[in-house]
Amino acid sequence: MSERALRGTRLGATSYESDAGIDFAPRQDIEYVCPNEHRFIMPFSVEADVPPTWECKVCGAVALLVDGAPPEEKAGKPARTHWDMLLERRTVADLEEVLAERLAVLRDGGITGSEFNRPAPARTIGGRAKKSAAAAKASAVKTPASPAGKPKAATARPGTTRKAAAHTGD
Repeated sequence: MSERALRGTRLGATSYESDAGIDFAPRQDIEYVCPNEHRFIMPFSVEADVPPTWECKVCGAVALLVDGAPPEEKAGKPARTHWDMLLERRTVADLEEVLAERLAVLRDGGITGSEFNRPAPARTIGGRAKKSAAAAKASAVKTPASPAGKPKAATARPGTTRKAAAHTGD
């Protein structure tokens, strides 16, 4: 056991490599200032494109480059309203014509409130509509009794018929 143990070291905690002979990539220090006058320096590669804004490390506001040009504002699209989308499909004259037609139908009593206030069908827990009493009686199928002289066919156990019907898709 003692031959496998490394004495005087902590495995994984310390690196024994040194920085001798390693050339780091050339860097530049860029200074930013936020609206709350927090100044901070960010190191960037000389080859990197320096962003005109950076998030402030202290308060999270948008900081600008010191001695840099302010960023260009992007032109945003105006919000499209329902009216704007409607005008893409129809002209104002078409809309006035449709409005006049619908108002005439309403004034003539063509649309009554009863068409909009129909009761919803009653629902069961399973989510299917309940059958009326007449439909339930019509769909109930009675099994005929076997004749007196013939033996009854072997009946399946109570749980198996349900499983068989589930597998056949009935």
